[in-house]
This record gives sequence, C-alpha cells and structure tokens, in this order.
Amino acid sequence: MIIGDAMLDAYLTGKVNRISPEAPVPVLEVKQKLYKPGGAANVALNVKALGAEPYLFSITGVDAAGEQLRSILKKEAVKTEHIINIKQRVTTVKTRVLSQSHQLLRFDEEQTEELKSTDQQKLLQHIITGIDKIKPHAIIIEDYDKGMLSKTIIEAIITSANKYHIPVAVDPKFKNFWHYTNVTLFKPNLRELSEALGININATDMSSVAEGDKILRSKLKNQIALITLSEKGVYVSNHKNSHHIPAHVRNIADVSGAGDTVISVAALCLSVDANIETLAALSNLAGGLVCEKWGVVPITQQQLLDECVK
Repeated sequence: MIIGDAMLDAYLTGKVNRISPEAPVPVLEVKQKLYKPGGAANVALNVKALGAEPYLFSITGVDAAGEQLRSILKKEAVKTEHIINIKQRVTTVKTRVLSQSHQLLRFDEEQTEELKSTDQQKLLQHIITGIDKIKPHAIIIEDYDKGMLSKTIIEAIITSANKYHIPVAVDPKFKNFWHYTNVTLFKPNLRELSEALGININATDMSSVAEGDKILRSKLKNQIALITLSEKGVYVSNHKNSHHIPAHVRNIADVSGAGDTVISVAALCLSVDANIETLAALSNLAGGLVCEKWGVVPITQQQLLDECVK
C-alpha cells in the first residue's frame, strides 16, 4: 500500500539551434512530449515492476492532468480506484525541458498547502478503511511536501498499521519530518537528515553518519534507518547492527526517481522479513540501476535479479 503525493512528470524534448531574438535564452524546437507517473505513482510502478501488487492511495485535482495520470497508471495495470479527486485542487505536474537529454529548465504546477479539514477527514477515512480491508504486507508513505499528508493523517496511518503489525517504510521530506515516530523504516537522504538535525554530516565519515543516525533514532524511535548517501552508497542500522554499503560504479544518466526505487525495494524487503544488510544492498543496487536510465522509470524484477548475479 503506497500512501502519498502522486504527480505527473512531463517532458518536453527537442533540440536547441539558436538563441531567441527576444531575450538571451535558448529556443527549443520541441520534437516530443512525454508523460510519466511521478512521486507516489512512480513508487507504485516500481512495486508493480518488482512483482508485488500496489494499492495507491493519493489525491489529484479535478483536471486534465489528473485524468492523464490515471490513464497512464491503468495502462500499466496499476489500480486507480483509491486516488481521490479533490475539488479546487490542482494535480501536481513537474515539467522538464530537455535538449538532447540535457535539462534546460523545470517548472512545477502545484498546490502545497494542507487540505481543507473536510477533505482531510474524507481522505483519512478512506485510508484507514483501506488498511482495514486490504491489510497489506507493507505500507510505504511517500511524502513530497505537497500538502496531502498532515500530522493527523500520518499518526493515524502509523497507529492503524501497528495495530495489524504491518511494517511502515517512510520516504520523508522536511515539513513532516518529525511526525514519523515509531515507524519500521525511515529513509532520509543525507541532506534531509543534516537539515532536520541542524548539524553537518559528512558522507565520507561513517562515524559522522552514525552519530546523526543515533540522534535520529532517539527522536523518532524508528526500528530501521536507511540513510542514502548519493555516490557514497547507503547506511543502514537497527537497534543491534549497522552497515555501510558503498555505491557501485555507474554511468549516471539521471538521478530522478532513484529515491522512489530505493524505498520500493526496501519496503518489499520488509514484507518478506529480509535482514537489514540484504535490504540495504538490494535497495542500493536498484537505486544505482535507475540512475543509468534517462527520466523517471521503474526497475523490473528481472533487471534487479540480473544485476544481483553479476
């Protein structure tokens, strides 16, 4: 079960051959427009590609972008009946403008304020009913700070999941960072952790990372921390052990969506009771694989298996 901010990723691709006479900016001759699921919707695609059945609980506006997102998900055989339309809300759209795979510009269309109380209650009831009926093997909370998730909703999800002993994996952002107490797995990246703690954590110094992890655990009481360190790999810990898994050497094409892939694999590992070293190693491997691909794309089960046996 994936709960969080779904969005539509749009790509305008083409070539730049001249500078505009109107202003000193490049003129892109658009050759193609592409649309892909992003955010929590991309996590759902990753979960599906890895062989599990995703249930996506999210919101969209009553608009063309929301319909387009649903249409793409349906084509990928991802259920959309748990995505709620919210009136007077826009579907989040991230548009990237690219010239021969080089990103020139990104512009976002979104609303990031919290939902109105009536919409929050409607969404909360829908989510809790979903947990009661589905009883998923794992829950992923995918928070992009777009206003869907509030302290009330987060606490209710965790309480309901703990009642059924369902592991909860969280991919946080800044606004709700400290609301995720007592979750199974918490996956900040190094910048998010440093900013939340207000300290400088050095990715090349594992003692520095370990100290940040210790402070994090004392505040959130999370069972597992999975801290992504970009080109330095990942750091994973629980109350007994910790491991640093270095990154594999890659030809990086695009880092977009890597975090979505990491949390997807980590949650699936939780659902089958994998140990933390296996969880971290597979998540790290999958995150590196997706960075070799252009755009936000999922990693398939076969691609991950093939990479594991190399």
